[in-house]
Amino acid sequence: MPAAERLTELPDLPTTPGYAHAVTVTGRLAFISGQVAVDAAGCVVGVDDLAAQTRQALSNLRHVMRGLGADWSDVVKFTWYVMDASEVQTIRDVRDEILRPALGEVPNPASTLVQVAALFGPDFLVEVEAVVAIPGDPSDV
Repeated sequence: MPAAERLTELPDLPTTPGYAHAVTVTGRLAFISGQVAVDAAGCVVGVDDLAAQTRQALSNLRHVMRGLGADWSDVVKFTWYVMDASEVQTIRDVRDEILRPALGEVPNPASTLVQVAALFGPDFLVEVEAVVAIPGDPSDV
C-alpha cells in the first residue's frame, strides 16, 4: 500500500471525526474525477436518497480505482460535494460501511466536505472525488 502514514492525532488539534489530518504516500498519484450516483446506463440512482446516492457514487469511484489497480486502502484523500452539509453523518455512515471492511482499524483517508449550491444535475445530492496512490513500482510506468 503506497499510503505510508495516516496522521490522526497531533498536540493542539482535536482528534478527527473519522478521517486523517494528513496522509503521506510513495509512488504515483491518480486524481479521480468526481463521481455521482449514476448507473452503467447513465440513469440517476437514489433520487432523494442520500445514502443510496453515496453508495452508488462510491461504487463508481471503486470501478475507476480498480481500473488503475487500486482499492480503498490506496485512497489518500476524498473531497465530498454535498447539497446539504447537515446530512454529513449519512455520508460518514455509508463511507464507513464500505471502507471499514477494507481498511480494518486503519484510519480513513484525509477528507474535505463542501456544501454547494448545485451539482451536475438537479437530482444529485452528493459527488465524491479522490486522490489515490497507485500501488506498484513507480518505474513500471
